Amino acid sequence: LRLEMAASLPDGILLGMGNPLLDLQAKVEKEFLDKWGLKENDAILCDDKHVAMFEELAKDYKVEYIPGGATQNSLRVCQWMLNAPNKSTFFGAIGDDSYGKQLSEKAREAGVNVQYQVTKGIKTGTCAALINGVHRSLCAHLAAANTFKHDHITKEENWALVKKAQYYYSAGFFLTVCPEALVTVATEMCARNRPVMINLAAPFIPQFFYEPLSKAIYYADYVFGNEDEAAAYAKAAGLETTDLKEIAKHLAGVEKANKERKRVVIFTQGGDDVLVVTTDGVTAVPVDKVLKEQIVDTNAAGDAFVGGFLSQFIQGKGDIECVKAGNYAASEIIKQHGCTFPPQCKFH
Repeated sequence: LRLEMAASLPDGILLGMGNPLLDLQAKVEKEFLDKWGLKENDAILCDDKHVAMFEELAKDYKVEYIPGGATQNSLRVCQWMLNAPNKSTFFGAIGDDSYGKQLSEKAREAGVNVQYQVTKGIKTGTCAALINGVHRSLCAHLAAANTFKHDHITKEENWALVKKAQYYYSAGFFLTVCPEALVTVATEMCARNRPVMINLAAPFIPQFFYEPLSKAIYYADYVFGNEDEAAAYAKAAGLETTDLKEIAKHLAGVEKANKERKRVVIFTQGGDDVLVVTTDGVTAVPVDKVLKEQIVDTNAAGDAFVGGFLSQFIQGKGDIECVKAGNYAASEIIKQHGCTFPPQCKFH
């Protein structure tokens, strides 16, 4: 029955936009992270000093190549949960190289209808996903992903896909690349009273991109984040609190474009309860414990949570049921390397 419902959804019901990256995943020691100035469980954009790090990784470590990029990960997980291809469409920019081909193939295999802008002469973006024990540290080299142009979505065939979509999701990372494209799609969705969902994505987004993030939040009906991102948002917004519930309530009450929908703020806290917050109150949804020895790495746990959530949300399920699906997806992903999943989704 679950699969029949998913199969009956219209193609392209969900639209995502973000930075498609190929993850270069490797197990490293804490010394490696320290050497390159990286923290556990953090995500940053590379600067020039990290270029040599990628070379060292390729030379001295066993690297696995896995499709990545936060929004694209969420759509892949959503497709895995639905087990019905092409329910999601994804926009982002890649290079005309072997990494780009690899990304395209893997995403389509996962059932995502990728409509990339291909930028000639620039490498496809990569992300060093560095695993130290169960912790992960991400360092993204956007390259071609950084070249996404607004006119890609306004092309007739692509705008038709925007018009077809009924749900829109983007992780905050895209605000570093093309905030105007995010706003254009969000405005279109609001005009049709369709849900707009964004993710705080990483502490550096509220810290350094607070203005474009605030614009995105204005359009957002759903805001996702974890406890570290929430703390960074509170600091950037000048809030006098570190209480997660209070930060979420503040976010829920910030002015929004579509007055017909209440904003819902969803904060994850690793193995602790997920908070679902509106201006009416707070609901804490417990997380099923995963045994420590089952955890391979926490890379993409947040992306997977959103993917699981979206898989039920686009089927019209309530927020709590969607959160439970998100918890299931995240618990499966952390038992695998990177954003990969078992062949069968057993969520009911």
